[in-house]
Amino acid sequence: MTQLVTLPQAKEIVIRPGKTVTIRPLAKEDASGLLELFRRVPGYDRFYLKDDVTSKEVIVGWCSHIDLLRVIPYVAETDGEIIGEATLHRRRLPARRHVGEIRVVVDPRYRGRGLGSHLIYHLLEIAYAQQMERVLLELVSEHEEPALRVAREIGFKPAAVLRDHVRDMSGLSHDLVVMELDLKSWYDVDRASNF
Repeated sequence: MTQLVTLPQAKEIVIRPGKTVTIRPLAKEDASGLLELFRRVPGYDRFYLKDDVTSKEVIVGWCSHIDLLRVIPYVAETDGEIIGEATLHRRRLPARRHVGEIRVVVDPRYRGRGLGSHLIYHLLEIAYAQQMERVLLELVSEHEEPALRVAREIGFKPAAVLRDHVRDMSGLSHDLVVMELDLKSWYDVDRASNF
């Protein structure tokens, strides 16, 4: 099994318009702040998430049972408030351990300010350090167009479109777009552009 490397502890970033935010690992003590974040997210956005994130039991479970071999969780915090959450999911089995999946949730008050991009970049750096080769991101067409645009800007490419795979709260069908990023190519290009 791949040896788990030391994860970055905390990192300060600046989002538009000049707001300082700390990205740090999720801690057991974050349950109430994380629950507050998810309760600020509109119901039509939470509807697409894989768990009932308004359940105190679910959030306490996440924070109490952090398993870095399965999920690497980070939060974004400013002024003592959690305003974003991002996770890098990995498979335990060797056949798929080289592929990760990223999930990101940003407080509606902080969307469109670059926070989601910072969280994705942070997890991509970790995925690369973990020797992953590819990272996936699943997004609902039409509903998550801004996130699709950001994913394309970062370098994600459509890997699959699952037609009518998701239903919204009204029962209307939407496509699920699976975006994929080749980490080595991304890392090489990203490093070259920073020099």
